[in-house]
Amino acid sequence: MEHFSVAQQMKAAINDIFIGKDEVVEQMLTAFFAGGHVLIEDVPGVGKTTLASLLAAVMECSFGRIQFTPDTLPGDIEGVSIYNLQSGTFEYRAGVVMNQILLADEINRTAPKTQAALLEAMGEGQVTVDGTKYPLPQPFMVIATQNPTEFLGTYPLPEAQLDRFMMRLALGYPGREDEIRLAEAHLAGRTLEKAVPVCKAADVIAVRDEVARVIVSEKLLAYITDLVRLTREEERFVIGASPRAMLALVKASQAAAYLDGRDFAKPDDMKKVAPLVLTHRLILTPAAELQKTDTASVLRGIIAKTPVQL
Repeated sequence: MEHFSVAQQMKAAINDIFIGKDEVVEQMLTAFFAGGHVLIEDVPGVGKTTLASLLAAVMECSFGRIQFTPDTLPGDIEGVSIYNLQSGTFEYRAGVVMNQILLADEINRTAPKTQAALLEAMGEGQVTVDGTKYPLPQPFMVIATQNPTEFLGTYPLPEAQLDRFMMRLALGYPGREDEIRLAEAHLAGRTLEKAVPVCKAADVIAVRDEVARVIVSEKLLAYITDLVRLTREEERFVIGASPRAMLALVKASQAAAYLDGRDFAKPDDMKKVAPLVLTHRLILTPAAELQKTDTASVLRGIIAKTPVQL
């Protein structure tokens, strides 16, 4: 764990400005170091954009933001090919996706065709424009946001899109003391604009490589697989967790172990990240919804009854 200090410095630098949300910052970094993407679902004004911007700022990575609206086009994201009269050839004009950290703000306010423009980027780390593939800069992460309280003029994300997000997070309002500390930090000038880089992209890629080498035992793999299979057998779910979800759970467990200072994952790591990784991928049956059943509570019950193999 040669580069563990990089992860610690990033977390400290973000927490110094993003006051009172240490747990959310750790969850974000868990997904980031695991190579995943994050959907933040929360009300306006709680710091979704600030958190995404800070992540890019503390590691000197390029940051792109696109505000989704009903008339946003796929080309705004992927880029377009433009004919050059002088050279007689088509030239690629990069879209906003050609940034290392991409904030897809209010992703549910754009049409499904535009939402789908992110699928290839999130799944394969590239975009295809007019038959030509363009690799994305690394490290790459999509942080998408949506408001859970406003539905007029929105397009709910389809299951295929949701499954591309490793985690769904919620920031919530800060506590009273944290809100006072937040105001004091702003009055003291500790704002996003004052964020100081603590590492470079190459350092982060090295951390990701170390995370990928965190040991996951055969028994832990069996435990994760059993949990995922139980979500598929649960009668209150129309759709259970996919194989992609299982792999995301393994990677997130590795990253959680790494951030805890270990080079091996434990069942507790999986239990910590499972609600964040699985809840948004599970679809309740109409009967369960009528009974006011909560997806998270059903998942908690499945986790509780899944036998741990030691």
